[in-house]
Amino acid sequence: MRHILIIGATSAIAEVTARRFARDGDRLYLVARNPERLESVASDLRLCGATQVETMVMDVNGTDRHVEMIAQAETVMGGLDTVLIAHGTLSNQQACEASFKETLRELQTNCLSVISLLTHVANCFETKKRGTIAVISSVAGDRGRKSNYVYGTAKAAVSVFLQGLRNRLYRSGVNVITIKAGFVDTPMTADFCKGFLWASSEKVGNGIYRSIQRKRDEVYLPWFWRWIMLVIRLLPEGVFKKTNI
Repeated sequence: MRHILIIGATSAIAEVTARRFARDGDRLYLVARNPERLESVASDLRLCGATQVETMVMDVNGTDRHVEMIAQAETVMGGLDTVLIAHGTLSNQQACEASFKETLRELQTNCLSVISLLTHVANCFETKKRGTIAVISSVAGDRGRKSNYVYGTAKAAVSVFLQGLRNRLYRSGVNVITIKAGFVDTPMTADFCKGFLWASSEKVGNGIYRSIQRKRDEVYLPWFWRWIMLVIRLLPEGVFKKTNI
């Protein structure tokens, strides 16, 4: 039985992943901003078979509360061995281009708050010499594109931070998983036109569950994004800057 902390637990992808944990009878501690939505998700997970489901309402940008939140999760559940960080916002690129304040806000949510959480969780698990840390990053961080380079900047920073963390914690027996998600059909992307490259939250959430089960290092979800991004990364900068992708 795992003792799992999920941050950003009301996101569509996190909810699917949590449902798989619940069916295994795991203990879950859920953190999110919206109390009504959070309780709805918690009730569903109890019905799905979770041994214990606890909740905490918190805005992750309040980084001064991160240590308290992690400690409370450990205390209430009698330990902590798995953390899934799934929160984030989809940046408005045009708004960020017009305002550094908006850019900073997006970097705070998608990058700095994640790094704060990772710092505290890593120190906790390193002391225990066990545990799994999984973080939803994005293929957007593999190369800067004009359509979303602020969002991509945040995800690139998180992915590199996770690489270093994985290297650091390997000898302590702590598994660190970078989840590079492609286009996912969720409420956050409701206004986007969907094409054949788009995946459902169910497919990505189930992929995250399998990645945690198998203790992977870095995964692209769906799998084909690994090869798409390989081609994009290999494009010379002189060619890439002229593209409209």
